[in-house]
Amino acid sequence: MQPEPVRRASAERAVEVHRPTPIPPSVVVQPAPLVPVQPGAVPAVASVVLPDGQIVTGYAIDHAQPAPAAHRPAVSRTAVNLALGGVGFLAVCGGLLLLTSFITALTAFITQLIILAAVIFGGWIAVQVLGPGSRGGTTVNIRKATFKRNHFHG
Repeated sequence: MQPEPVRRASAERAVEVHRPTPIPPSVVVQPAPLVPVQPGAVPAVASVVLPDGQIVTGYAIDHAQPAPAAHRPAVSRTAVNLALGGVGFLAVCGGLLLLTSFITALTAFITQLIILAAVIFGGWIAVQVLGPGSRGGTTVNIRKATFKRNHFHG
């Protein structure tokens, strides 16, 4: 078995290339700048003599006035930011002072509860151990007791 022959595109086939047609720069239309004109009034015509002697006549264009500078406040922003930061810092310090006071009071309250519980529980234990009543042991009556050489003989 032999492999199939590989078919290649013939060089005779013409390759067709498409190239876009450039648009000449004179055809490109750019929007004209807008000229502010007062409504109802005809602008004055002005003539200008150029250095080479030509005279150019046209409408006078009022130059656009720059926007007025933004009004600056009497107090600088840095001073305002520092003041607000100081107020915030004082608020935080006050809150921390209240928090530490609360924690101190809570600790004292819990300590007093523990002491009260110890006194009550200790008193209950003392009454159980030292109080009157049965001790829970066995009672032994000894009638004749003999002690010889530190030994009990009953």
